[in-house]
Amino acid sequence: MAKSAEPKTTTRTPVKSGTATKKSTTDGKIKAKSDAAENLREFLVDGLKDLYWAEKHLSKALVKMEKNATSPKLKDAINNHKSETDVQITRLEEVFGILDEKAKAEKCDAMEGLIKEGEGIMEETEAGAVRDAAIIAAVQKVEHYEIASYGTLVAYCQLLEEEEAMKILQQTLDEEKSCDSLLTGLAISEINLDAADEEK
Repeated sequence: MAKSAEPKTTTRTPVKSGTATKKSTTDGKIKAKSDAAENLREFLVDGLKDLYWAEKHLSKALVKMEKNATSPKLKDAINNHKSETDVQITRLEEVFGILDEKAKAEKCDAMEGLIKEGEGIMEETEAGAVRDAAIIAAVQKVEHYEIASYGTLVAYCQLLEEEEAMKILQQTLDEEKSCDSLLTGLAISEINLDAADEEK
């Protein structure tokens, strides 16, 4: 008589607290972290911390982009935005103070990804008009992320009646929109045309 197969046992290694990036229940809902925001004001502060990290790292990335750009107009645009970004960092510190919060940077995964993508784009293009067009594309992706982020925080400040903070963030939002518009004009009127000519 054949012996019945013994049931297989599975040994599970316990997961240490804090090692998993996402925790979800069986129905797919994400479990909130222990320090998760419980109200809109806390979520506003979390957004400021993200942008504080993002702007600091963007400032460094813009230096590299300027060095790899060829068009004098593009170089000037990047340098100008680098100067704006440094001022925007100071503004964020001011907003932290208005909200009685310590200025603290928390890693922004979105900006980290956009900066890495920008570096990859430069590696995949030859120096000249094509790389210039690629740099504009990379910077505009960053601008669109920042426009969305600052726009959201401005709306939160308005709801929370943080008028002083709202005005400061609105100033930065206007600058981001202006930079995006300037890059679009430069791409359409010159850079993209030059890049297309390199195909001929």
